[in-house]
Amino acid sequence: MEMVNFIELKHFSDEYSEKLNHFELPEEQGLFTALPNNFTEVTKGQHRIVILSDYEPVGFFLLHSTDRVNEYSTNPNAMLLTALSVDHAKQGKGYAKQGMLLLAEFVKSEFPNCDEIVLAVNHKNIPAQKLYIKVGFQDTGMRRVGMIGEQYIMKLTI
Repeated sequence: MEMVNFIELKHFSDEYSEKLNHFELPEEQGLFTALPNNFTEVTKGQHRIVILSDYEPVGFFLLHSTDRVNEYSTNPNAMLLTALSVDHAKQGKGYAKQGMLLLAEFVKSEFPNCDEIVLAVNHKNIPAQKLYIKVGFQDTGMRRVGMIGEQYIMKLTI
């Protein structure tokens, strides 16, 4: 059995900056996501979320409640998830999966009006697709063309 650490989702705070700024990704993953240090400034409606393992940042993503969500869903209560990453040194330990399994409860408590999370995943990013399906996301059947090809639009009903 794999070791399970205490995993939680938290809103970004400055105490996590140093660790997040040192995240690294292999080149092939960099095609599909962005490192946390690309998001030192966020606009209204963008929420930086940190995946913590035993209180230490191991992962990161953004939740959007901006007009950008409308490109992915007609649901006025949906939020968009982007930029999910797990520090390369921490990959393969189930942190992304554990973090995503906590997503629905986290969103319910932090964003009570939200009842759907949507995301776009590149058709070539098979590991991410498998992860999202494992944690309950469903393919909406919608497609978009992103910067590096076709993207599947997936949703998680909360």
